[in-house]
Amino acid sequence: MSESVELHVLNKIKRSPRGMLFFVDSFTKIANSKSVNKALERLVKSGEIERVTQGIYVRPVIDNYIGKVLPSIEEIAVAIAKRDRATIIPTGSYAMYKLGLTTQVPLNIVFYTDTSARKIKIGKQTITFKKASSKNLAFVGEISTLAIQALRTIGKEEVTTEEIKQIKKVLKNENQKNLQHDLLLAPVWIKKLIADNE
Repeated sequence: MSESVELHVLNKIKRSPRGMLFFVDSFTKIANSKSVNKALERLVKSGEIERVTQGIYVRPVIDNYIGKVLPSIEEIAVAIAKRDRATIIPTGSYAMYKLGLTTQVPLNIVFYTDTSARKIKIGKQTITFKKASSKNLAFVGEISTLAIQALRTIGKEEVTTEEIKQIKKVLKNENQKNLQHDLLLAPVWIKKLIADNE
């Protein structure tokens, strides 16, 4: 029986594109979580799949030059949010990194979420989900959300002319409707700073 569970799990994984993330509950139609867990662990041992972190697995993309390519920390966070039907928004130093305000990839990546707060360790990095108010999750523009979160992190007194310049540059690629919507939710000083510098 356990062998057939393993085979069914592997077949489902192989039917999906490489790089796709799987959770134990991705296989609830095949068997109970205990059997699925055992099957996944055996598939890790046999080298068919990789364990990203506890309860998360992947069949890695294979690159001709660099070999195995594991999903990025953001892809993992997005997959977790999708599974939990949660909304997530990048904040802090990660928002700054995504906007090109810093070249250093943060080891602790923080997302605001509408589900429970928790931390997930991925190698040397950590994904932190922080429970946030609905107002903090109501932003609609991808770039304007990052810009507002980055400015909040930097702070009104600390933001430099260079950083404002970079934020203005990337905001040119934002849908104007989304930008205007998000500015209504932003703190007054951020609204003023972006509006004055458009």
